[in-house]
Amino acid sequence: MDRGFRRSLSEPTLYIKSQGNDTLIVSLYVDDLIYTGNNEKMIQDFKQDMMKTFEMSDLGLMHFFLGIEINQEREGIFICQRKYTETLLKKFKMESCKIVITLVTGEKYQKEDGSQKVDGSMYRSLIGNLLYLTATRPDIMFATSLLSRFMQSPSQVHYAAAKRILRYLRGTKDFGIRYKSTNDAKLVGYTDSDWAGSVDDMKSTSGYTFSLGSGILSWASKKQATVAQSSAEAEYIAAAKHQIKPFGLEES
Repeated sequence: MDRGFRRSLSEPTLYIKSQGNDTLIVSLYVDDLIYTGNNEKMIQDFKQDMMKTFEMSDLGLMHFFLGIEINQEREGIFICQRKYTETLLKKFKMESCKIVITLVTGEKYQKEDGSQKVDGSMYRSLIGNLLYLTATRPDIMFATSLLSRFMQSPSQVHYAAAKRILRYLRGTKDFGIRYKSTNDAKLVGYTDSDWAGSVDDMKSTSGYTFSLGSGILSWASKKQATVAQSSAEAEYIAAAKHQIKPFGLEES
């Protein structure tokens, strides 16, 4: 902070330094540090300052961070979790499973579906791994979030649905997000909602996605906190709740 940085209000591990039109952004994770900016001199000065103050190594351009693979090219940046996906498939012995092209079958899942219960720790481990994978895979966000509701007492139906996500991932493990270089980056957001989709409490599920330029940067799928009395109300709740997301705000 004494070097002219200010901490982000929405992300406590993110620090920003501005000098006129130039910006330096630094992110911290335990003893790892990543940084970027639009002024090469600011970047080099920061790097030299850190290396003088702390014992640290410069690993160059970032290619891998916390399970996320980063491919930096002249045209832009591509991020994915291919290696993480392969490890996940091996962990649950699904590396040779039959591939499917859809994530969900349209079945309405519920807490008590009449099927036999399964090992809760194994199910929670699988869902936890899938949730981490949503860092670069917004396409599995809805299905994973839906199945995370049953971690307390999962059934064979829930586990089969979770394994279906693995079967989908085997055929799409190279998927990720590409951010292309552009001088015309517009913030665009979408929200949507079902109505009374949850069999257990009749609550609706809403989701959102925001993109800046070519790639999406924020997305989520979550059950609404209240019961909507109509599909119009469910859509309104989704729009009202998620319009504040791109500004780093949260409801109190």
